[in-house]
Amino acid sequence: MRTPMPVPAGGLAGGIEICITFPTEYVKTQLQLDERSNPPRYRGIGDCVRQTVRSHGVLGLYRGLSSLLYGSIPKAAVRFGMFEFLSNHMRDAQGRLDSTRGLLCGLGAGVAEAVVVVCPMETIKVKFIHDQTSPNPKYRGFFHGVREIVREQGLKGTYQGLTATVLKQGSNQAIRFFVMTSLRNWYRGDNPNKPMNPLITGVFGAIAGAASVFGNTPLDVIKTRMQGLEAHKYRNTWDCGLQILRNEGLRAFYKGTVPRLGRVCLDVAIVFVIYDEVVKLLNKVWKTD
Repeated sequence: MRTPMPVPAGGLAGGIEICITFPTEYVKTQLQLDERSNPPRYRGIGDCVRQTVRSHGVLGLYRGLSSLLYGSIPKAAVRFGMFEFLSNHMRDAQGRLDSTRGLLCGLGAGVAEAVVVVCPMETIKVKFIHDQTSPNPKYRGFFHGVREIVREQGLKGTYQGLTATVLKQGSNQAIRFFVMTSLRNWYRGDNPNKPMNPLITGVFGAIAGAASVFGNTPLDVIKTRMQGLEAHKYRNTWDCGLQILRNEGLRAFYKGTVPRLGRVCLDVAIVFVIYDEVVKLLNKVWKTD
């Protein structure tokens, strides 16, 4: 795939995926922000959904979608574009990418998407969702929210939790591409050009997504806290982790795991399937290799 195809294909895949899976992302973020000392507002996933729908209607489960959607398209474009750029320089003479190099390419892709897109967009998303839990929400929409955040906190306000985001995204994509590369190599055997059935790609993607959830949910919890409206309570990423451990215990690092597991497995499966199919289509249209 030595063409610009990964960029538009990745962007399209990312946009479609987030429209399908956003409600589970919303619930996950709400549960992670629901600190024990408040006391907890929600008794679990079902209660969070019921309260949200009762207070804001079904569309309340899509509060914050615009900010994440605006970020999902460039995020996936940067991720797949960087992965293909790096992997094209690391494949062997037969065009095969081994698992270790797949991990390194995934790490590079994750760091790139974190710095360029994910950190500012995720910060805005978390602030939007957290704002809804306050008695008097102040953000009227995406652009109004961005203007208010920049006016009150400067551009730095959109880069809260950068270290945690880089760690989370880097490890996320390293794990996912490592697992995906390993499974693809196993399936293809000695023929690196063996076609992949979309169903097989989806199953492999779901497995890769599950591996990344269990591997870095603690970092996701820390990142969410560092980007919330009460981020001022923490001096840095390390202090945030220590405060969570001291005040809420080890289990707090796995808050939102179940909704995140469902979303991420579906997310990664959809993204890899759509990405592969869109690349095939674009390569046919433009007659690329």
